[in-house]
Amino acid sequence: MTLETLSSTLATAVAGGKLLAQSQQNILELLAGAATPLYAASVAELVQGGHWKELDDRFFKKLSFGTSGLRGRTIGKIITSVEQGAGGPNERPEHPCVGTNALNYYNLSRATRGLATYVKHWLKEHHETRRGRIVICHDTRHFSRDFAQFAARLCNDLGVDAWLFEAHRATPELSYAVRQLNADAGVMLTASHNPAHDNGFKVYFNDGSSIIDPVASGILHEVNRITSEAYESVPAADRGTLTILGSAMDEDYVTRLKSLLLDPDILEKGRALKIVYTAIHGCGGVLAPRILRELGFNTLTVPEQDIPDGRFPTVKSPNPENASALQMGIDLAEKEGADIVIGTDPDCDRMGVVVRNAAGKMTLITGNEIGSLMAWYRVKKFCELGIINASNKARAVLVKTYVTTDLQSAICDHYGIRYVETLTGFKYIGAKLGKYEHSLSPDVQAKYRSLTDAECRDAHLREGSFFVFGGEESYGYLGSDFIRDKDGNGAVLMFAELAAYAKSRNLTIVDLLDEVYATFGYFLEESHSKEFEGAAGAETMLKLMESYSSQPPTSIAGQAVVKAIHFGRDTVIDSEGDEVPKENLLFFDLADGNRFAVRPSGTEPKIKYYFFGRKVPAVGQSLPAAELPAIKAAVAAQLQRLWADVQADVARRV
Repeated sequence: MTLETLSSTLATAVAGGKLLAQSQQNILELLAGAATPLYAASVAELVQGGHWKELDDRFFKKLSFGTSGLRGRTIGKIITSVEQGAGGPNERPEHPCVGTNALNYYNLSRATRGLATYVKHWLKEHHETRRGRIVICHDTRHFSRDFAQFAARLCNDLGVDAWLFEAHRATPELSYAVRQLNADAGVMLTASHNPAHDNGFKVYFNDGSSIIDPVASGILHEVNRITSEAYESVPAADRGTLTILGSAMDEDYVTRLKSLLLDPDILEKGRALKIVYTAIHGCGGVLAPRILRELGFNTLTVPEQDIPDGRFPTVKSPNPENASALQMGIDLAEKEGADIVIGTDPDCDRMGVVVRNAAGKMTLITGNEIGSLMAWYRVKKFCELGIINASNKARAVLVKTYVTTDLQSAICDHYGIRYVETLTGFKYIGAKLGKYEHSLSPDVQAKYRSLTDAECRDAHLREGSFFVFGGEESYGYLGSDFIRDKDGNGAVLMFAELAAYAKSRNLTIVDLLDEVYATFGYFLEESHSKEFEGAAGAETMLKLMESYSSQPPTSIAGQAVVKAIHFGRDTVIDSEGDEVPKENLLFFDLADGNRFAVRPSGTEPKIKYYFFGRKVPAVGQSLPAAELPAIKAAVAAQLQRLWADVQADVARRV
């Protein structure tokens, strides 16, 4: 099919209502800038097959930066024969999915070149005459290694030095490397816990944190200016160098991780614990089990899931917040009599946990519960050690997202330390850490990255803001600011110390959690989502979110809405006096004290709903342990009624 014939057929499809006009425009733009006949051949095959919905899904928009950068399908719902190439039907396609709304070499080229151009402009504006420096890392997903090598080559061609990890590594190690190497940016090829058909291009800036505005907008501006894969390399003498990162960076990172331990002596009590760890075919297997064993824990791994494999063949979804993703670990724990199952997602920035309760039953605990336990332990231990005390506790701070449990706020209030809330996305927690670093005196800032954790902590407790812990309900946690993103490896270490502490008191993790609830109140959070795939789904999502803005609910589940906050329209000031960036997030507070939030995902075609219930004791009192089961059931029933009514409301709105 010639380009002229293809163009005419597309126009006819648009006129007949089979194809979106925007899809037609994006298809023609892609083909006009194509450097390979693969694109036209793949589009022509879909056209000839009448796969208009597939074409709309692939082309109705261009990938844009969400909460984690670019993310999209690398393998289409329908795989063309051209894309499948030499690979067999059960093998990974030879080529990634063709489309402007897909993560492929076309979009990867635009993103990498846009980033490299932005870095060069930034250096020029800041009167830096050296070459730019970008660190590139990848997970175990389909095309991740290919994409990483491609991006490194592009950087070099454009006169930017590239550091490329020798093989798959965890996202937090990339963040660490950006800071240690004083790089200008970092790129992680990952789609985190998304399905196997996805991949992504996650961008970090020179502080090791995921990009936020104005940097994100600046990069996107450069990306959007690029409409062709064709580019000119700089002269050979000006091209960048390629450096491979391997074990030396691993060792440096692991050594720094071990500084997260607050009470190394408590680990002796944890020697009796037996832990099952699973990497779920991802990057965590490189370092996490090694760290556990070096700390002295009896650690088993799931052999079938030790194997790096972008198909994630043993799970429906490689998401450790789901019990099904940890089932093989649970089965091994039952067989071996293990106490704990720990799993990390494919790029090892999230951690999920299953623990054995006093009755011997394996129990999944939520991201909010995991984060609250670790936050409580670390705040408590810092206070017991005298590191946080009456003279400096006003400088200690916990950072959490707005949709993370208020139990952490109650813990901070109890110990008299500050907490501040951010929008969803660890990049906003990273931005707070950057703010705290830059609040220090110039002489401390100048040597900050070479300071030990103790030296950094002392500087903050003396003149800045000491970051105690940070986290979000979606199973991401951070215990120190030498990394500026959630860290699955660090979370494994911190949770292992927490488990050793519980063991030292002859308690299970579930017992310990109930102690926390009795002291601070019972807090329950539930999250649900409504999925809206493809072009039609995206339009429905927009209409639904707009309806919440124009016609907010006045009552839900028989409870009046007493307060509504629209973070996209209202001016919201956080507890530190900083204006919160505009985002499409809405909170509704109900008369009975419960509340819920609505937010479209920045990386997946879904709208997320967050529900918050609580039962708190009177001031100076605690909840009776004997009443906790009844309290839990009552709060859960309230949230179930709330979700049921919200679903009915959604049905009316769409």
